[in-house]
Amino acid sequence: MSEIPAPVLNTDQVRAAALSLDAAERARSQIRQLSQQYPAITLADAYAIQDAWIDKKLNDGRSVIGHKIGLTSKAMQASLGINEPDSGYLLDDMLFADGGEVPTGRFIATRIEVELAFVMKSRLAGPNCTLFDVMNATDYVVPALEILDTRIERVDPVTKATRKIADTIADNAANAGIVVGGRPFRPNDADLRWVSAILTKNAAVEETGVAAGVLNHPAHGIAWLVRKLHQHERCLEPGQVVLSGSFVRPVEARKGDTFQADFGPFGTVGCYFA
Repeated sequence: MSEIPAPVLNTDQVRAAALSLDAAERARSQIRQLSQQYPAITLADAYAIQDAWIDKKLNDGRSVIGHKIGLTSKAMQASLGINEPDSGYLLDDMLFADGGEVPTGRFIATRIEVELAFVMKSRLAGPNCTLFDVMNATDYVVPALEILDTRIERVDPVTKATRKIADTIADNAANAGIVVGGRPFRPNDADLRWVSAILTKNAAVEETGVAAGVLNHPAHGIAWLVRKLHQHERCLEPGQVVLSGSFVRPVEARKGDTFQADFGPFGTVGCYFA
């Protein structure tokens, strides 16, 4: 795992950034890029802001149900000048029913990604976690959609600069929701690298992908996350859900759109943006 540069923001700046993200989410109004406000911001600062924001949500009554992993493709990492994924938290109010309605008015600029979700059967921790440890600790794998949103402007209106990786991480890795469905299956019941999906939007095919696009095997991302959590004396707990990373590009979602991801023998998962 690559070395993360030391933080440069103080406690007050971290808290202020977290509160601004929370206010943006509540008001459905994006804030300026944190990388523009704090040009020296580091990844450590970004994760500190993410943690502070999640702590506020927990204090407000939310609970953690799992984690998400993003930026798992080599192309996306190269475009952002990084060499590893990023991660965020899944909370109880982010879970939407398969085939159900997603309230468009709750979000700002939604997009959809196709993923596999791992549901843990046992605690998983440690600095040397491997793909095999992940497979052994997983209860089942299930098709999933991730709903992305951004509380931070994608393009700065003044400088025209695009978001940096620190912006995305601070913004809880752009996570906003999760839909799980289809047919749950044991991790060894299929070659996870070859699990594929067809994503349709309003019955038109938008994207197709194969799970090998996620770090060559989606369990590699889970192992990376466990090693990262270990650095902060954290771990994956039984029953937690982990989104392993998308194997299609994000697709814009607007009010009135219906999405369905067809995973072939593993069923379908979908939602409607009301």
